[in-house]
Amino acid sequence: MPKLTLYPVVSVDELVHPEQSPRYTLDSRAMQFFTDFYTTEPLVIDSTVSALDARNTMIKTHVRMKLVVDENEHFVGVISSQELAEQNIMARAAQLHHSREDIQVTDLMIRKKDLLALNIDEVNRASISDVVNFLKDNHQQHCLVVDEQMHQIRGIFSASDISRKLQLPIDINAQSSFSRVFDAVS
Repeated sequence: MPKLTLYPVVSVDELVHPEQSPRYTLDSRAMQFFTDFYTTEPLVIDSTVSALDARNTMIKTHVRMKLVVDENEHFVGVISSQELAEQNIMARAAQLHHSREDIQVTDLMIRKKDLLALNIDEVNRASISDVVNFLKDNHQQHCLVVDEQMHQIRGIFSASDISRKLQLPIDINAQSSFSRVFDAVS
């Protein structure tokens, strides 16, 4: 391994910027803000991981939501920091008459049958303003995007990623809870 050296920056004055830095606005195409799983590896967690381990890992890595997969790597649901809150782990342990250490991700996740998602074809025609309004209206930090023709989870929108790109605060007013969209539409 090569040895690295630290150098003083006292004589450095300039920052480098991309030659053609994109200028994002609320009128920008939604696809410019979309985390596409064709190009970005999805954040996944095995369904059998303990809830406590999942919670600790997500805290350490600053991740608020992961896709849950089974032993065959098939999508089975989502788990967020909200579902993994200590009070939820304790309540589920009491309900199942288990210790909190025995609670798994599957005991707390939102199952795919209870999820709703945006369609990639609609997203392709939408502006990011449309997506932001949808996230705000449904109090969502995240929203999955599906390709129904291919039967695939195609990607995800994240309010924090959108906010960072737009350099605007996006106040969603609630932690991620996919079940709220399900409840609102049902």
